[in-house]
Amino acid sequence: MEFPNHAAEDDWSALEPAELANSQEDDSFSVNEDGEQYAVAKRPFDLEERTTQFGAASVRFCKKVPLCPTNNRLIDQLVGAATSVGANYMEASERVSKRDFVFIISRCVKEAKEVRFFLRMIAVSEPELAPEARALYKEASELLLILAKIRRVAGQSS
Repeated sequence: MEFPNHAAEDDWSALEPAELANSQEDDSFSVNEDGEQYAVAKRPFDLEERTTQFGAASVRFCKKVPLCPTNNRLIDQLVGAATSVGANYMEASERVSKRDFVFIISRCVKEAKEVRFFLRMIAVSEPELAPEARALYKEASELLLILAKIRRVAGQSS
């Protein structure tokens, strides 16, 4: 069994913002004053909305993955982890204590890491879906960095 070397991992992080925009719904396009259409990577500042959009994009992506015993397992795991990022973030927003907040944000970080793993596995299983998986991987990585920073700052101020 052959595993890709770590240099191939760069392919997963070196994406253009337009690739993410192209993987989203039609509303990710804008028209400039000259009437030309161009891709706009919409990145809401509201993290609750961004994690919701990410979960929805992941669900839409999973509907494109052909069903077979192997893929079914990967789809279940990916949908579970991708939608948990947003669900856990919303739960963290309703925290009872700072300790509770840090604990739940830590779950968000774990789920975002799982999403990246399962996206890579689906790309291995279905290479034709790799470009869209890479765009979702990039968003999962960005969310991971944001959530890890939130956890770090909240943990230091305890």
